[in-house]
Amino acid sequence: MSVKFPFRERVKGDVTQWLRQGISPRRLALTLALGFAIGCIPVVGLPTLVCAAVALALRLNVPAIQAANYVAMPLQLALIVPFVRLGGRVTAAAPHPDAISLLRLSPLHMATQLSGLAGQALLAWLLVAVPAVLLITATLTPMLRRVPLLARAEASD
Repeated sequence: MSVKFPFRERVKGDVTQWLRQGISPRRLALTLALGFAIGCIPVVGLPTLVCAAVALALRLNVPAIQAANYVAMPLQLALIVPFVRLGGRVTAAAPHPDAISLLRLSPLHMATQLSGLAGQALLAWLLVAVPAVLLITATLTPMLRRVPLLARAEASD
């Protein structure tokens, strides 16, 4: 007796529908690469809005870019500190205060310090994200060309 998982069938149907939207393998690879890279932005809550805006502006597949964004969320959290440190090195900033020191500051001074750290982290993310998007797109495109539904979409593209 086999057990049916309606959620799995629904997801499979949704993915098939997304793939039939006429998107070429190159365009889908770019969409997934952008979604993953944007999903690693070191500011919690920002990637979802940025992904939606980029997808609408570039006429990309919104569900695909958001799916890649959500896959990257654990990596986003893991990369916040490395991005802050890399950004500090790139900008030759003064050593970062520790968390306890930040809590002792006035709210305005704390906000100033945190915005500076966020700016450094965003700069580091940008330096890493551009080559990452190019590399992921170049890697995914040949893989996606092997998917029959996408190969047909590319032929009509």
